[in-house]
Amino acid sequence: MVFEPPNRLVRALGETAPDGDDWLEELPGAARRAVALRELTVERVQVPGGRSSLVVLVRTAGGTPAVLKLAPGRARPEAERAALAHWGGLGAVQLLEPFTAEGVLLLERLHPDVSVRSLPEAKALLEAAGTMRRLWVEPPADFPFETVAERTGRQAEAMRARAQADPEVAPLVDVALAAREDLLAAPPEHRLLHGTFRQSKVLAGERMPWLAVGPDPVVGECAFDLARLVRDRVEDLIAQPSGAATTRRRVKRLAESLDVDQERLRGWTLFRAVESGVRAGRVGRPRDAELLLEFAAWL
Repeated sequence: MVFEPPNRLVRALGETAPDGDDWLEELPGAARRAVALRELTVERVQVPGGRSSLVVLVRTAGGTPAVLKLAPGRARPEAERAALAHWGGLGAVQLLEPFTAEGVLLLERLHPDVSVRSLPEAKALLEAAGTMRRLWVEPPADFPFETVAERTGRQAEAMRARAQADPEVAPLVDVALAAREDLLAAPPEHRLLHGTFRQSKVLAGERMPWLAVGPDPVVGECAFDLARLVRDRVEDLIAQPSGAATTRRRVKRLAESLDVDQERLRGWTLFRAVESGVRAGRVGRPRDAELLLEFAAWL
């Protein structure tokens, strides 16, 4: 089989490696080797797939449906493996192989085309929040994950640099960075977080109705994780005349339903929206940048 990477993956990797990507060039061969090593039968490459990995629907030698996932090192697949192993299938997709192969994960097959996002908005938020709650556990001892302070510290440096190059975004960047400093001043909470949780990352399963996939795990406070969910369907929020009020109600509702401090959730939602908007502008996605920064201004 020809393992052609989906256009979405090629575009996304081009944003992070504009001068070329050795991993992408070597991907077809790596996929063939991973399939042969595990004696898998390939059904198809998932399209459009993700923005950081090749996802292949396969069956094991015993006929079990599974997913083979290949990701470059900068997508931190080994951190994903460690988080999935620690969760052990509680709220998240299960690992199916006990051994380690760098950049390759063999996973339980969910329904790749059925995410929580397919539900009506209120129901989707409810189901997503319930799934997220199961993931917030104590991290393993000597955890191999970034902390929220470390990850947002890297992001803050990139935001400052962008603000210097684009004075129009500087006021929002200043507000977001100030919010981060205030949030990190409190004693840190240590929970294992999904890191990039949103409705499209929650898929229908057989073992449980909904399970999370694709974590970029980080250790820190739950409000940081929940902040990404607040802005789900941001394009719909922006299109609503009452979008700002709806956003504030969503912050309140999610904070109350998951027992998270509302002001801390608002602060991390602001920081993460500005960070994503600034990054979208930097890599040439002006429409996304505009939506995210307008959303952030409501907070």
